[in-house]
Amino acid sequence: MIRNYLKTAGRNLLRNKLFSAINIAGLAISMSVGLLMIAFLLDLRTCDRFHEHGDRIYRITSVVTTNGDRGKFATTTPTTGHLIRDKVSGVEDVTVLRPDFAKDAAVGADIVPVKGYWADPALFRVFTFPLLEGNPETALRDPYSVVLTQSTARKLFGNRQALGRSVRFDSVAYQVTGVMQDVPFFSHIYFEALASLSTLGPVQQGDTRRKASSDFVYLRLPSSADLTAVQTQLDAVARAENQAGGQTQVQLELMPLYNIVVGETLRRSEGSGGTTGPHLSPRVLWLLGGLALVVILSACFNYTNLSMARAMRRFKEIGLRKAIGAGKAQVRQQFLAESVLIALAALVWSFLLFLGLRPLLINLAPEMQRTVQLSLTLPMVIAFVLFAGVVGLLAGLMPALFFARVSAIRALRNVSSVKVFRHMTLRRGLVVLQYTVTLIFITTTAIGYVQYKHMLAFDLGFRTENILNIDMQGNKPDVLMKTLGEMSEVTAVSRSLIVTSIGNAWGGYVKHTDSRDSALVMTNHVDENYLALHQYKLLAGQNFRSRPITADAATEIIVNQQFLKRFNLGVSHPEQALGKEVTFRNFRGTRRLSIVGVMKDVHYGKVDNLIGPVAFMPWTPGDGAVINVKLRSTDPAATRARIEAAWQTIDRVHPFKAQFYDEAIEDAYSEFSMLIRIIGLLSFFAISIASMGLFGMVAYTTETRLKEVSIRKVLGAGAGGLIYLLSRGFIVQLSVSALIALPATYLFFERVVLTRFPYHPPIGFPELFAGLLVVLLIAFAMIGSQTIRAASSNPTEVLKGE
Repeated sequence: MIRNYLKTAGRNLLRNKLFSAINIAGLAISMSVGLLMIAFLLDLRTCDRFHEHGDRIYRITSVVTTNGDRGKFATTTPTTGHLIRDKVSGVEDVTVLRPDFAKDAAVGADIVPVKGYWADPALFRVFTFPLLEGNPETALRDPYSVVLTQSTARKLFGNRQALGRSVRFDSVAYQVTGVMQDVPFFSHIYFEALASLSTLGPVQQGDTRRKASSDFVYLRLPSSADLTAVQTQLDAVARAENQAGGQTQVQLELMPLYNIVVGETLRRSEGSGGTTGPHLSPRVLWLLGGLALVVILSACFNYTNLSMARAMRRFKEIGLRKAIGAGKAQVRQQFLAESVLIALAALVWSFLLFLGLRPLLINLAPEMQRTVQLSLTLPMVIAFVLFAGVVGLLAGLMPALFFARVSAIRALRNVSSVKVFRHMTLRRGLVVLQYTVTLIFITTTAIGYVQYKHMLAFDLGFRTENILNIDMQGNKPDVLMKTLGEMSEVTAVSRSLIVTSIGNAWGGYVKHTDSRDSALVMTNHVDENYLALHQYKLLAGQNFRSRPITADAATEIIVNQQFLKRFNLGVSHPEQALGKEVTFRNFRGTRRLSIVGVMKDVHYGKVDNLIGPVAFMPWTPGDGAVINVKLRSTDPAATRARIEAAWQTIDRVHPFKAQFYDEAIEDAYSEFSMLIRIIGLLSFFAISIASMGLFGMVAYTTETRLKEVSIRKVLGAGAGGLIYLLSRGFIVQLSVSALIALPATYLFFERVVLTRFPYHPPIGFPELFAGLLVVLLIAFAMIGSQTIRAASSNPTEVLKGE
C-alpha cells in the first residue's frame, strides 16, 4: 500500500512539473530557515550541558534598590558567598568567582596576556572542569596558586611540564598547581586561568572595591532540594546584609544554570554595564522562532493553494478511487504521502541553502560568533529529517482533509464552492493571508531600517566624527599621547575613563542638601581637553582648572541640564548652580565636589534610554585610560596603521585595541542591525515564496480560462479588457492584504516597538508604502506575463476542437 502511494505520488509530481517545481522550491526556501532555527536552538540547548550536575547548579543574582533606582545584577557582594556557606542549609556546595583576574603572565622573557577568575577550591566540585594535571581538591587552596588551561600552559611553557613551575603575574610569583582541559565553547564561563581566591586576602586588604557587587556565587543543590526553603534562607541572608547597607536594599534570587545563556539580561556589577558572557534574550529567540514559523506556513499555504487550484483535474481520480472502494483514510494517506515526498525532495535543496546561509547567520553580529557554531551533529541531522516530515504533513493536511470529504457524486463539482467567508473562497483567503504576511515582513524591514539609521545619526549632543578611541589596557597614556601630538594628522588628544553613548556605564549616587535625597548620576572621568575635542557645549562656567593626582584630591564637577532639574539648581539660569557643592558616593568612597560648569544635555547612554543626570569629573592617573584622538586625514586607515606602530613601541604584549567612535556606535546597535538583516532576509524569502505561488495560481487560472478568453475575443473583446478580466481577482486580493497589513504594522511599531525609543522619528509614508510598491510591481509582472500570453492567443487554435 505504501509503495502504491509513493508510486502514485511520483507520477503526479512528474505529470505536473510546474506545480511540483514551485512547491519544492517554496518549501526548500522556507525549510532552510527552519533548519537554521533548529541548529540554532540545538546549539543554545547545548550551553553548559557538559557539567555533570548542571540541572542542580544555580547562580545567585541580586536585585539592588537604592532610592527607587532598581537594577538586577549577576553578581553579589563578597560577603554573600560566606554568609550562604554559614547560614543556608540544604546546599551541597558553594563556589565564588571574582572576574577581575586579567594580568600579564611572564615566564622568563615570554609575556602572555591572560584573562580569568579568582576562584576557590569548590569550583571543581560544583562544575565539571576536568584537570589533566594536579589535584582538584588542593589546586586552588593556597595563596598565589594558579590553574592554567591546556592552551595557556602551552603558550607559556611550550611542550615542557607546567605543573609545579612558577609564573609571574604583575611581578608576583604564582605556582602552577593544575592544568585543566580547555573550557568548552558552549560555556557561559570562559577563562584562560584560575587564581586562588585566598590570594586576595594579602593582596587586596583594605581595598574599598571589595564592598561592591563583584562576585559570582554558584550553588549546587541536592536532587531533592526544596527551592522554596532555600529561597527563604536567602531572603534572611539578604535582610542581614540590608541592615548594614543603609539605603541600599538587596534581594537574592536563584537562577538555574541552564537559564543563564538564554534568560534575563543582567548587569555584571554596580560599576559597569553589560552581560556576563554569551547571552541571548528570550524575546529575540521567540521573535526569530515566530518569524521562521511564519515563513514555513507561507510555503505550506502555497502548497494548499496550488493543490486546491488543481482540484478539478483530480476530482475524477478521487471519484474513481472511492467508487472502487477507497475510504477516507486511504485518500488522506495518498495526499499526505505526496506532500511528504515533496518535503523530502525540498529537504535536499534546503540543506544546501542551509550550508550557504550558516556562515552569514554566524557573522551577523559578534554575539552570534560567541554563542553558536551551527556544526552538523547526528541529533541535528535526525531533527532535520523529522522536521521535513512534519512540514510535509502540515502542508498536505488541508488538501488531504478536503479531498477525503469529497463524495464520488460531488467529484464532478468545483472546489470553489467551499467557503471560508461569505464572499471569499478558501483559496482566495489563503492568498490574502499569505500576502498580508509578506507585506508585514517587507514593511517591518523598511521601517526598522529607517529607525536604525536614525539611531546611528542621532544627535548625541557632541561630535564623534574622525575620533579614534584607544584603550590603553593598563598602560600609562603620557608617552603615547606625546607621540600622537607630534603627528600632523592628529589635531587634538584627550583622555577619558570610558567611551560613552555605546552602552558603557559608570556612575554613583549624588546628594545636594537633603541627606535623604540621592539620585543615580552617570559619570565619566575626563581631562581638560575632552570637552573641546568632542565639542561639548558649556552653558555656564568653565572647563576643569585643576589636574588632581588622586581621585580623593578631585574637587570639581561639570554637570548637565538634567542634573540641575533633578536637584532644582538654577534650571532656568545655569550660572546659579556654579559653586554649589554636592556629595558623590560610589564604590571608591564619598567625596565633596563643587560645580564648576554646566553643559548642554548629552546622550550618555544609547538612544533607547532617556537623557538623565550626567556629570564629568577630572581624570586622574589612577583611572583607567582611553585616549581620544581627533584625526584630520585623507587616509584614515593609513593613519591608524601609523598609530598602531607607535603603540608597538610602548606595548608589544597587548594587541592594539582602537576603534573609531562611529564604528563603536554601530557595534553598540549590532543587535538591532542583526534583527533587521534577519527580518530582511526572511522578507526576501517570503516574497519569493509568495511570488512563486502567485505565478502558479495565475498560470493555472489563465490555462483554465483560455476557452473563455478565446470566445470573448471572437465577440470583440480587446487585449486591455481581457488583462483586466484575468487580473481583477488577484488585484482585489492584494488590495485586501494591503488594507490589513499596513495598518497592523504601523500600530505594532507605534504602540509596541517604538515605545522603547523615546526619541524615534515618526513613521513616514515612504517606508510604510515601500513594501506595497515592491509587492505590486512583482505581482503585476507575474500576472501581466501570463494574462498577456492568454490574451494574445489565437482563438482558432484554442476552439478548433469544440
